[in-house]
Formats: sequence, structure tokens, C-alpha cells
Amino acid sequence: MYKKTFLLLVASLFLVFSCKKEEVGLPRIANGKINNIAIIVDDALWNGEVGDSVRNKFAAPVLGLPQEEPLYNINQYPIKLMEGFMTDSRNVIVIKKGTVDQFSIKKDEYASPQNVFHITGKSVSSILSLIEKTAPQIIKSIHQNEIDESQRLARKSLLQQDYFAKKFKIALQVPSAYELMVQDTNFIWLKKDIISGNTSVLIYEVPISTINNQNSIVANIIAMRDSIGKLYIHGKEPDTDMITEEAYAPYFFVINLDNKLTYQTKGTWELRDDFMSGPFINYAIIDKENNRVLVLEGFCYSPSKEKRDLMLELEAIIRSVAVIKR
Repeated sequence: MYKKTFLLLVASLFLVFSCKKEEVGLPRIANGKINNIAIIVDDALWNGEVGDSVRNKFAAPVLGLPQEEPLYNINQYPIKLMEGFMTDSRNVIVIKKGTVDQFSIKKDEYASPQNVFHITGKSVSSILSLIEKTAPQIIKSIHQNEIDESQRLARKSLLQQDYFAKKFKIALQVPSAYELMVQDTNFIWLKKDIISGNTSVLIYEVPISTINNQNSIVANIIAMRDSIGKLYIHGKEPDTDMITEEAYAPYFFVINLDNKLTYQTKGTWELRDDFMSGPFINYAIIDKENNRVLVLEGFCYSPSKEKRDLMLELEAIIRSVAVIKR
């Protein structure tokens, strides 16, 4: 009896210590809100030109929003707290003086998924030079990291994929919180209600000639958007359809999405002769295999509230698209 009890106790202790050992070996899970950066730098540098440079680069206004919002929320911590809780952030920038001028990127250094950007300079001027040189690369990497995180969260509960496959020949990761508002032959409008308003995703297809003709591509995209708004998206009063705001020219970029030429347009929408407005991001994908322009657009209505993170969620949805090959 005593021998059996002793063996059970030894076995239990072995399991406990084995589990503890496995837990120690597990990577820490990166956390934090979307679009946040932990800046690890001593106060002396942060309170001078280096801090000013970091704020100018990483807290610059986001393009395409109606109100000014910073690119990222930045939180500074002294180097001596390096081993503390802030190292669980998904995005970390470490800035310090050293014996060499050096820039490096380390994946999952303290947690996962995580990007840690190390900037080391022999002097303040060399640190400033490295920040100036590497900021575009850092911003691009962080933005992709946040898109990946938003897509990861969305995958916890998605709308049925069969619907998008049958209607548009695409795979698309749309959170199940979105509801179908309008459906037509080559058009759908999905919307999610939030406390401050709503976010929307439009999916439609048009002939390639709609965009690729003798007129300006930007002008063609604006005309296409406005025609879709007139058909499907209206306010409560007559003749209050959604249009591209005329007061400000949208931002335009040529990119590659799903290995296809894509025109990305960011700007502001408004309801004609109404007070409602907000930001939009439009992707016009040149899908030659299916002889069409596949258009995916996200827009939100959230008066008096910040819209940066809402638009990132919409961008993450759109960037999950994959055209199903024949």
C-alpha cells in the first residue's frame, strides 16, 4: 500500500516538473494593442533630437484620414527596463549608443510574433542618420506585422468561404461580425455595426476598360466609385448617394496584390448634400485571367472617433484576398 502511494507521488512530481520545464521553454506571446510601438531608449536621447526624430517618423499623420491621427502610438522605456513587460510588444525599436553604427532586425527576440529593430550609433548624429535611412523599412515591416495580427484575430470566426468562391471566384477572410446588406449580380455590401458607427466592405467587378482607358486612372477610379455609390449606397434623404469627396484629391499607389497589378486609392467619402463622411481605401485588382477589374473597398463611419485602427482592420480583410485559379 505504502509502496504504491510512494510511486504515485513520484510520478505526480515528475509530471509537474516536466510541465514546468516545457512551460519555461515556451516563447512568450507578443501582445499589445494594434498600431503600438515600444521604443527602448535612454531618457537623455529621448528628450533630445533622437526623440524628436522618432516622433516625426513614427507618429506622423496617417494618409487618407479626415482628422489627423498618428501613424503609431509610441511608448518610451529606458534601456535599463529592457527585460520588463514592454518586451512583449509586437513592435520594438531599441536605440542606443555603441562602438559601431549598426542597424539590425531580430524576429521573435523576446516574444512571438515580434519584430525588434536595433539602431546603434557612435554619436547622436549617426543615430539620427540611421533613423532617417531605416524608417521607411521599419514602418513597412510594422505595418505588415499589424496586418498579420488583424488577420490572425479575424480567423477566429469567419464568414463562409463558399459564398465568396461562388460569387466572385475568390477566397476572402471576413470576420463573422459582418452582415450582408446589399447583394446584386456583381456587387455585395457587407457591414459591421460598432459603438461609434459602422465599418463596411464592398466587393464588385467591372470590365477592365472601366479603368484602363484614355482618361486618368485616378479619375476613372473616382468615377467608378461614384457610380457604385449612386447605385447602392444612399443616405436617408433622396439624392444623398455616396461620392468621393471633391475637396481633397485621394492618395494613389500602384502595388502588387495576390501577384496582380493593383491600384490602391485612399481618400474621404461623403454623402452628397448630407453631413455624413469618412475615410475609404479602395483596391482595384487587374484580373486578366477573368477579364475583369476586381474591386474591394473598405470604408467606415465613426464621427468624432479615431478611425486609424478601423481602417487597418478593413485593409487586413482586403489584403487576405486570393483569386481562385481555374
